[in-house]
Amino acid sequence: MKDLLSNIRNCSTCKAHLPLGPRPVVTAHADAKIMIIGQAPGTKVHASGIPWDDASGKQLRKWLGVTNEQFYDEKLFAIVPMGFCYPGRGKSGDLPPRSECAPQWHEQLLEFMPNVELVLLIGMYAQSYYLKKDAKKTLTETVDNYQEYLPNYFPLPHPSPRNRFWLTRNPWFEKEVVPELNLAIKAILNS
Repeated sequence: MKDLLSNIRNCSTCKAHLPLGPRPVVTAHADAKIMIIGQAPGTKVHASGIPWDDASGKQLRKWLGVTNEQFYDEKLFAIVPMGFCYPGRGKSGDLPPRSECAPQWHEQLLEFMPNVELVLLIGMYAQSYYLKKDAKKTLTETVDNYQEYLPNYFPLPHPSPRNRFWLTRNPWFEKEVVPELNLAIKAILNS
Protein backbone atom coordinates (compact mmCIF):
# COMPACT_ATOMS: atom_id res chain seq x y z
CA MET A 1 0.00 0.00 0.00
CA LYS A 2 2.80 2.40 0.89
CA ASP A 3 4.42 2.01 -2.55
CA LEU A 4 1.08 2.37 -4.32
CA LEU A 5 0.24 5.60 -2.47
CA SER A 6 3.70 6.92 -3.26
CA ASN A 7 3.18 6.12 -6.95
CA ILE A 8 -0.20 7.88 -6.94
CA ARG A 9 1.15 10.95 -5.15
CA ASN A 10 3.99 11.18 -7.68
CA CYS A 11 1.76 10.63 -10.72
CA SER A 12 2.07 13.19 -13.50
CA THR A 13 0.06 11.43 -16.23
CA CYS A 14 -2.21 14.47 -16.75
CA LYS A 15 0.42 17.15 -16.15
CA ALA A 16 -0.14 18.87 -19.50
CA HIS A 17 -3.86 19.29 -18.72
CA LEU A 18 -3.61 20.59 -15.14
CA PRO A 19 -3.52 24.39 -14.80
CA LEU A 20 -1.98 24.24 -11.31
CA GLY A 21 0.17 21.22 -12.04
CA PRO A 22 -0.10 17.75 -10.52
CA ARG A 23 -0.74 17.39 -6.79
CA PRO A 24 -2.60 14.12 -6.29
CA VAL A 25 -4.65 14.10 -3.09
CA VAL A 26 -5.55 10.69 -1.66
CA THR A 27 -5.64 8.96 1.73
CA ALA A 28 -5.97 5.23 2.24
CA HIS A 29 -5.01 2.46 4.64
CA ALA A 30 -5.33 -1.32 4.50
CA ASP A 31 -7.65 -1.19 7.53
CA ALA A 32 -10.04 1.44 6.12
CA LYS A 33 -13.71 0.60 6.66
CA ILE A 34 -15.36 3.27 4.51
CA MET A 35 -14.21 4.61 1.16
CA ILE A 36 -15.25 8.08 0.05
CA ILE A 37 -15.17 8.63 -3.70
CA GLY A 38 -15.77 12.24 -4.66
CA GLN A 39 -15.04 14.23 -7.78
CA ALA A 40 -11.66 16.00 -7.65
CA PRO A 41 -9.89 18.44 -5.34
CA GLY A 42 -10.77 22.11 -5.59
CA THR A 43 -8.21 24.92 -5.39
CA LYS A 44 -8.24 25.05 -1.57
CA VAL A 45 -7.59 21.30 -1.29
CA HIS A 46 -4.94 21.56 -4.01
CA ALA A 47 -3.21 24.23 -1.93
CA SER A 48 -3.41 22.37 1.39
CA GLY A 49 -3.06 18.80 0.14
CA ILE A 50 -5.72 17.80 2.69
CA PRO A 51 -8.80 16.10 1.18
CA TRP A 52 -12.16 17.77 1.77
CA ASP A 53 -10.40 20.69 3.52
CA ASP A 54 -13.08 23.17 2.49
CA ALA A 55 -16.75 24.08 2.95
CA SER A 56 -17.79 20.94 1.06
CA GLY A 57 -15.82 18.80 3.49
CA LYS A 58 -17.37 20.51 6.49
CA GLN A 59 -20.84 19.76 5.10
CA LEU A 60 -19.88 16.17 4.27
CA ARG A 61 -18.63 15.53 7.82
CA LYS A 62 -21.92 16.95 9.11
CA TRP A 63 -23.90 14.59 6.85
CA LEU A 64 -21.79 11.65 8.02
CA GLY A 65 -22.10 12.62 11.68
CA VAL A 66 -18.35 12.31 12.29
CA THR A 67 -15.67 14.47 13.85
CA ASN A 68 -12.65 15.79 11.97
CA GLU A 69 -10.53 13.28 13.88
CA GLN A 70 -12.69 10.36 12.73
CA PHE A 71 -12.91 11.64 9.16
CA TYR A 72 -9.15 11.98 8.79
CA ASP A 73 -8.36 8.66 10.47
CA GLU A 74 -7.11 6.62 7.50
CA LYS A 75 -7.97 3.39 9.32
CA LEU A 76 -11.62 4.47 9.22
CA PHE A 77 -11.98 6.46 5.98
CA ALA A 78 -10.12 6.10 2.70
CA ILE A 79 -10.56 9.24 0.60
CA VAL A 80 -10.15 8.48 -3.08
CA PRO A 81 -11.46 11.00 -5.63
CA MET A 82 -12.36 10.19 -9.23
CA GLY A 83 -9.63 12.63 -10.26
CA PHE A 84 -6.73 13.04 -7.83
CA CYS A 85 -5.67 16.53 -8.99
CA TYR A 86 -7.43 19.86 -9.43
CA PRO A 87 -8.74 19.72 -13.03
CA GLY A 88 -9.14 23.46 -13.65
CA ARG A 89 -12.05 25.83 -13.93
CA GLY A 90 -14.88 25.69 -16.44
CA LYS A 91 -17.78 28.02 -17.23
CA SER A 92 -19.96 26.93 -14.31
CA GLY A 93 -17.43 25.67 -11.77
CA ASP A 94 -14.55 23.23 -11.73
CA LEU A 95 -14.00 21.02 -14.75
CA PRO A 96 -14.91 17.32 -14.51
CA PRO A 97 -12.32 15.06 -12.90
CA ARG A 98 -9.66 13.79 -15.27
CA SER A 99 -10.75 10.47 -16.74
CA GLU A 100 -7.32 8.82 -16.43
CA CYS A 101 -7.19 8.52 -12.63
CA ALA A 102 -9.96 6.08 -11.69
CA PRO A 103 -9.07 3.37 -14.25
CA GLN A 104 -5.38 3.73 -13.47
CA TRP A 105 -5.56 3.65 -9.66
CA HIS A 106 -8.92 2.72 -8.07
CA GLU A 107 -8.84 -1.04 -8.58
CA GLN A 108 -5.28 -1.24 -7.26
CA LEU A 109 -6.27 0.69 -4.14
CA LEU A 110 -9.32 -1.48 -3.52
CA GLU A 111 -7.16 -4.61 -3.69
CA PHE A 112 -5.20 -3.29 -0.70
CA MET A 113 -8.34 -2.46 1.31
CA PRO A 114 -10.16 -5.73 2.05
CA ASN A 115 -11.99 -4.26 5.07
CA VAL A 116 -13.99 -1.63 3.18
CA GLU A 117 -17.63 -2.20 4.10
CA LEU A 118 -19.19 0.80 2.38
CA VAL A 119 -18.28 3.05 -0.54
CA LEU A 120 -19.79 6.54 -0.57
CA LEU A 121 -20.31 7.68 -4.16
CA ILE A 122 -20.41 11.46 -4.13
CA GLY A 123 -21.70 13.07 -7.30
CA MET A 124 -22.59 11.80 -10.72
CA TYR A 125 -19.05 11.00 -11.88
CA ALA A 126 -18.49 8.48 -9.08
CA GLN A 127 -22.01 7.11 -9.42
CA SER A 128 -21.76 6.64 -13.19
CA TYR A 129 -18.34 4.97 -12.91
CA TYR A 130 -19.24 2.53 -10.14
CA LEU A 131 -22.95 1.90 -10.66
CA LYS A 132 -22.72 1.83 -14.46
CA LYS A 133 -26.06 0.68 -15.95
CA ASP A 134 -27.62 0.47 -12.47
CA ALA A 135 -27.38 4.24 -12.01
CA LYS A 136 -30.67 6.02 -12.61
CA LYS A 137 -31.20 8.68 -15.28
CA THR A 138 -30.39 11.51 -12.88
CA LEU A 139 -28.34 11.98 -9.75
CA THR A 140 -31.55 12.87 -7.89
CA GLU A 141 -33.16 9.53 -8.83
CA THR A 142 -30.01 7.62 -7.90
CA VAL A 143 -29.75 9.29 -4.49
CA ASP A 144 -33.49 8.90 -3.88
CA ASN A 145 -33.12 5.14 -4.52
CA TYR A 146 -29.96 4.76 -2.40
CA GLN A 147 -31.35 1.60 -0.72
CA GLU A 148 -31.01 -0.31 -4.00
CA TYR A 149 -27.22 0.06 -3.83
CA LEU A 150 -26.73 -0.97 -0.21
CA PRO A 151 -24.86 -2.59 1.44
CA ASN A 152 -21.95 -1.87 -0.93
CA TYR A 153 -22.60 1.67 -2.13
CA PHE A 154 -24.30 4.78 -0.76
CA PRO A 155 -24.83 7.45 -3.47
CA LEU A 156 -24.83 11.08 -2.33
CA PRO A 157 -25.09 14.50 -3.95
CA HIS A 158 -22.03 16.73 -3.76
CA PRO A 159 -21.98 18.68 -0.47
CA SER A 160 -20.70 21.85 -2.14
CA PRO A 161 -22.27 25.18 -1.15
CA ARG A 162 -22.96 25.56 -4.89
CA ASN A 163 -25.37 22.65 -4.51
CA ARG A 164 -27.65 24.53 -2.10
CA PHE A 165 -30.32 24.85 -4.80
CA TRP A 166 -30.44 21.06 -5.20
CA LEU A 167 -30.75 20.68 -1.42
CA THR A 168 -33.54 23.30 -1.33
CA ARG A 169 -35.46 21.51 -4.11
CA ASN A 170 -34.95 18.11 -2.48
CA PRO A 171 -35.59 18.56 1.26
CA TRP A 172 -36.24 14.80 1.57
CA PHE A 173 -32.48 14.24 1.30
CA GLU A 174 -31.56 15.88 4.60
CA LYS A 175 -34.80 14.74 6.31
CA GLU A 176 -34.80 11.09 5.21
CA VAL A 177 -31.47 10.06 3.66
CA VAL A 178 -28.96 11.80 5.94
CA PRO A 179 -30.32 10.10 9.10
CA GLU A 180 -30.00 6.71 7.34
CA LEU A 181 -26.48 7.62 6.26
CA ASN A 182 -25.63 8.50 9.89
CA LEU A 183 -26.91 5.13 11.07
CA ALA A 184 -24.93 3.24 8.43
CA ILE A 185 -21.72 5.12 9.28
CA LYS A 186 -22.15 4.65 13.04
CA ALA A 187 -22.84 0.92 12.62
CA ILE A 188 -19.60 0.47 10.66
CA LEU A 189 -17.44 2.66 12.91
CA ASN A 190 -18.74 0.93 16.05
CA SER A 191 -18.26 -2.61 14.70
